[in-house]
Amino acid sequence: MNEIIREIEAEQLKENVGDFHVGDTVKVYGKIKEGNRERIQVFEGTVLKMQGGSNRATFTVRKVSNGVGVEKTWPMHSPNVEKVEVVRRGKVRRAKLNYLRDRVGKKAKVKELVR
Repeated sequence: MNEIIREIEAEQLKENVGDFHVGDTVKVYGKIKEGNRERIQVFEGTVLKMQGGSNRATFTVRKVSNGVGVEKTWPMHSPNVEKVEVVRRGKVRRAKLNYLRDRVGKKAKVKELVR
């Protein structure tokens, strides 16, 4: 039974997910359906956390829009995620950046990783 589930999940995996990590500022190109039309909307923010594995993997992106924090959790291998583009790399020492939710302004920034 376990092998059958693994095979089905392997078929659903995407080839090119994008190389990004926690703390990076990314642009997520998500497909949005409105009636019978479909369009792509960009959501730009900081990656707070990545969790799960295989085809169940998700990542959470946070941005501040009009003074209000907005978070969206995206499935990595979803067909509704067109692509994930890295705007800048972040230098962090944690796997989950939940502390950013309480910070406002310059304190909520993540240092840039220079390579």
